[in-house]
Amino acid sequence: MIKKITHFFDKLEDKVRGRLSHRSIIYAFIGGTFTIIFWRGIWHTADILEAKGGVWHYIFYEPYTIIWSVAFLLLTGLFVSIMIGDRIIISGLKNEKKVEEKTEEEVMKEGGELKYIISKINSLQKEVQDIKDGKCEVKE
Repeated sequence: MIKKITHFFDKLEDKVRGRLSHRSIIYAFIGGTFTIIFWRGIWHTADILEAKGGVWHYIFYEPYTIIWSVAFLLLTGLFVSIMIGDRIIISGLKNEKKVEEKTEEEVMKEGGELKYIISKINSLQKEVQDIKDGKCEVKE
């Protein structure tokens, strides 16, 4: 039952994401709005727990939350990724356009190039396996 529900929402998400990806400004507003609403809920829950007093007060006291949350984000390797994003770092190192600045044609071209490279790798793997199995002689 849970597998069916998960599958349904996975397919629904794929459809929605597929449609919204062609309208990046609208997608950004929707994503930004619901991200803020999510964090607002987290923030208010932390305020409620802090107001309860006791150990909750110390855990969610603002200066302490900065310290333990940064420590946890650094420990898990998420700090830089969340604050700037991996794609921005990688595109900057490669002197590339950001993904959202690329045209759909450029993205499709890159996808085609990747498929070609993957097919070549698969072909090479098959040849190596054939050589290992003695089905093919090594050409000199």
